[in-house]
Amino acid sequence: MTQIRIAPYGSWKSPFTAGLISSATLRLEQVVLQGPETYWLESRPAEKGRYVVVRRTADGRTEDVTPAPFNVRSLVHEYGGASYVVQGDAIYFSNFQDQRIYRLSRGEDPRPISPPKALRYADGVMDSRRRRLIFVMEDHSVSGREAVNSLAALGLEGGEPVILAWGHDFYSWPRLSPDGSRLAWTTWDHPSMPWDGTELWVGRVGADGGLDDISLVAGGPRESVVQPMWSPEGDLYFVSDRSGWWNVYRWREGGVESMTGMEAEFARPQWSLGNYACANESRGRMLCSCTTEGTWRLALLDTRSKDLEPVDTPFTEISHLQARPGQAVFVGGSPTTPSSVVQVDLQSGVAEVLRSSFSLPLDRDYVSVPTPINFPTSDSQKAHAFFYSPRNRDFQAPEGQRPPLLVMSHGGPTSAASSALNLAVQYWTSRGFAVLDVNYRGSTGFGRDFRHSLYGRWGLADVDDCVMGALHLAGRGLADVERLAIRGGSAGGFCTLCALTFHRTFQAGASYYGISDLETLARETHKFESRYLDHLIGPYPERRDVYVERSPIHSVDRLSCPVIFFQGLEDRVVPPDQALKMVDALREKGLPVAYVAFPDEQHGFRQAGNIQKSLESELYFYSRIFGFELADQVDPVPIENLPGGGS
Repeated sequence: MTQIRIAPYGSWKSPFTAGLISSATLRLEQVVLQGPETYWLESRPAEKGRYVVVRRTADGRTEDVTPAPFNVRSLVHEYGGASYVVQGDAIYFSNFQDQRIYRLSRGEDPRPISPPKALRYADGVMDSRRRRLIFVMEDHSVSGREAVNSLAALGLEGGEPVILAWGHDFYSWPRLSPDGSRLAWTTWDHPSMPWDGTELWVGRVGADGGLDDISLVAGGPRESVVQPMWSPEGDLYFVSDRSGWWNVYRWREGGVESMTGMEAEFARPQWSLGNYACANESRGRMLCSCTTEGTWRLALLDTRSKDLEPVDTPFTEISHLQARPGQAVFVGGSPTTPSSVVQVDLQSGVAEVLRSSFSLPLDRDYVSVPTPINFPTSDSQKAHAFFYSPRNRDFQAPEGQRPPLLVMSHGGPTSAASSALNLAVQYWTSRGFAVLDVNYRGSTGFGRDFRHSLYGRWGLADVDDCVMGALHLAGRGLADVERLAIRGGSAGGFCTLCALTFHRTFQAGASYYGISDLETLARETHKFESRYLDHLIGPYPERRDVYVERSPIHSVDRLSCPVIFFQGLEDRVVPPDQALKMVDALREKGLPVAYVAFPDEQHGFRQAGNIQKSLESELYFYSRIFGFELADQVDPVPIENLPGGGS
């Protein structure tokens, strides 16, 4: 039996090292079913974040499909998604380096079939009858002009793309009916985001391959329509939030009818393309995943009776759902199971893990399981979160000591905290930190009203929720009120910087590619998000006063605690200047500040060495600020203006 040691919180030795987490954890996405074979996409930090298509064969073998150095990643909308299509023995994929479409047939090398132009492709669908693919295409060929989005067809043997639909700012979800006679797709226009207002269109595919008889099926500026999907019978299903919740609907020539009608969400925000929460399982049956209070579950929808029958699985996080008769395949996780490609037998409920994002043995005695909590916040509202207490079987803290708390603010801000096992969270809890992963107002999974409750109040309501969550735990004796820290990336980084600047609750923070200057963001960010702030803040430049008022860079005089910044220098979503301005301001003010830049990273870190460096640097930073000894040897990060020394 292991003897329990007494040691201060933060100084516990953990089996979850930063090197282990960064090198052994995969990112799993885009499940595709082709007959008895299963495909998925995995990003490998050990290969500098390269995305690889992987195939599980009918006899249970798992093999890489796309060879190095090809990197299967699209940059449509910058965030990409839906970057490959499988048809028979061939795979068609977007290559990150040149954004061209390549064809890979078995036994052959990949060859490009799209022209060498500044064009990007994603969310493709096979049009077998006409021997072509239909894609969302994004044209970056004219310097100084905003990218132009459209639907385009590309022949399987190559050639110039043929534009099929144009005129809207954005396109997604092109889907062909089973007989190939009709195409459905969605569009939206500035200033809407796809979770605000989209339109679902259907057009007939003419003899020449073009579209005619185009009609609007659903949607508008105040209705978000996503995930159009044709049934084997030729009916069109989609998900709409017209009721206030993303639910399933059916369109026939006679009109639209509701299929579910629940206070639950059958969709996720469309930050990346092609992530289905519903799939046809067989004629008359649809497999669905939905979330309530942050927990996802499976159900079978009888499309004739509209009965929704739960499917019992241990998974609380479900994405990239696909189905074949009698089987569900998806990326799933739970509080004790890391994100995995999972195959579930719908009759027996038996689940088989085809690929785990973390393949090394996991001792659950070191794993902190999240507790869902709600707590009151400003304006008589409530927020949601997952709370993780410190857990390590080998250690306990001295009597009477309370743990430091790390509040996590997710990105988006229209994203959501997940209950699935996340080793980056366990990195902290196994060392003696408490963690609060907040679903603040604006998060997805709690209905349209909650999602839109951040509009006009970004930098206020989300920050209040993180502040109130920390104080709620400290008031219950679950955290040390003198050692509260907050961290977040992108929009979560903005929330972090606002919390540190405009409140006195936290004693330290970490900003990962966070936003500090809203004006600069409004002027410089990419097309997809270039008008997002119209809703979150107000139209620019008409409401420039609010942009200045909410920007931490203009109120650095109010910031009084140490901050560490992490930034990818190839980031086009939040340019590096956003971090550098804050670093310079804190340096001039004399506050402890550290800056860690990665020349070869974009928005979000994908390379093992950089992920390891950021985790270790953040831990080292807190050890110096909160005054605890580290159990592991890590490279010190320079901290300017630190009393007693700069590292």
